[in-house]
Amino acid sequence: MKISKAAAAAAIAVALSLTATACGGGADKASDGGTTGGGKDKIVIGIKFDQPGLGLKTPDGKFAGFDVDVATYVAKELGYQPDQIEFKQAVSAERENMISNGDVKLVVATYTINDKRKARVDFAGPYFLAHQDLLVRADDTSITKAEDLNKKKLCSVTGSTSAQNVKTKLAPDADLQEYPGYSECLTGLENKAVDAVTTDGSILAGYAAQEKNKGKFKLAGLKLSDEPYGIGLKKGDKELQTKVNAALKKMVEDGSWQKAVDANLGPAGYKADPAPQITEGS
Repeated sequence: MKISKAAAAAAIAVALSLTATACGGGADKASDGGTTGGGKDKIVIGIKFDQPGLGLKTPDGKFAGFDVDVATYVAKELGYQPDQIEFKQAVSAERENMISNGDVKLVVATYTINDKRKARVDFAGPYFLAHQDLLVRADDTSITKAEDLNKKKLCSVTGSTSAQNVKTKLAPDADLQEYPGYSECLTGLENKAVDAVTTDGSILAGYAAQEKNKGKFKLAGLKLSDEPYGIGLKKGDKELQTKVNAALKKMVEDGSWQKAVDANLGPAGYKADPAPQITEGS
């Protein structure tokens, strides 16, 4: 049977199309999470954008801080170079949603491990042990312990464990003000709209050390709680949890962890606890 030239050409086109599909002509899924775009894998990680010393987006669009260094190190151990990382802002109240919805693969954002959060997400780590403290105006001598916050205006960030810790356990009569971000809290503290800001001392130290804030504020120097920071990830992803834990252990062992602590928190005069033992996933 004779086949026309047009029919033969059509048959060849179909065959080539099927061959391309079989060879993976569609988009590949990146290993260890992330997405592919333009043939290049990337991983999306949630960090804070407004915490100097920990997670900060600088005016030139770059990112700096201890959490950023941890995220970058972990991503490299997972096979991603710095230019393959997409950092996404992870505000406190949205971190679990971002993980559950698949908006990010990991969250490295001063993310305290607790049972309530573990009902929705899993953690790797902890990789840092912080302690809740208070930031007050430099000339304020009326607040030296948590109980002094009763009848005073206390500021923290919506969704933070710190605010509820003070309100329920330490100073039930404090007038709690919850703002979207710590920058707003500091503005309120400077303007005397609030009397103190509470969160982890590592975060507060970063703000106090900023050039624009030097001499305005001081840490109360209290250890009101233990705050083990973990890396948040999707619930049930044990393979990723194991890999992230291994990366964190390596970061401590090769000295990179201490180097990152010294570089980011040292200038604020913050004395960090030694690297905590990893407990999640064990």
